[in-house]
Amino acid sequence: MTYVLLALAIIAIFIVGLYNSVISLKNKCDEAWSGIDTQLKRRYDLIPNVVETVKGYAKHESATFEKLTALRSQAMQAKDMGDKEKAENMLSSTLKSLFAVAENYPELKANQNFMDLQNKLAEVEDNLQLSRRYYNAVVRDFNTKIQVFPNNFLAQMLGFASRTFFEAQEPEKENVKVNFKEEEKK
Repeated sequence: MTYVLLALAIIAIFIVGLYNSVISLKNKCDEAWSGIDTQLKRRYDLIPNVVETVKGYAKHESATFEKLTALRSQAMQAKDMGDKEKAENMLSSTLKSLFAVAENYPELKANQNFMDLQNKLAEVEDNLQLSRRYYNAVVRDFNTKIQVFPNNFLAQMLGFASRTFFEAQEPEKENVKVNFKEEEKK
């Protein structure tokens, strides 16, 4: 009888310990996602300022500005992580195009306001990259915790599901080269 009670106590301690560690990792995943979201909001706040500054110098690049504004709105309205990830990848690519536009305007590159905005946006992008790495590390730990034996049985019974990583899509991983000279000829 005491062996049965001891075995049940050990099983109960294991289940409680596993549950608490999975909840802890789940909360870290939520916190890490919040960190990404904070950096994205900072980025969204900077984009209109960058666009307005560049518009004054590059009036004929309106298609890039419109696309950037539309993508910013789309990213801000994305509800789930998959939609947000897709919108963010397109937004990042278009931001690269915007800075490529700035390369064609030496007086814009010398503008102190533009340089400040560009530096702030670079800082946000760096922080965003760090937040993504942290999020992916926590998701890796969470997924490992709920997928290893025997944790996977309990995790499945309690409704814990694997989370997806926040990754750049394949085109985003490549260096984007923008050549406006050829587009002007068309």
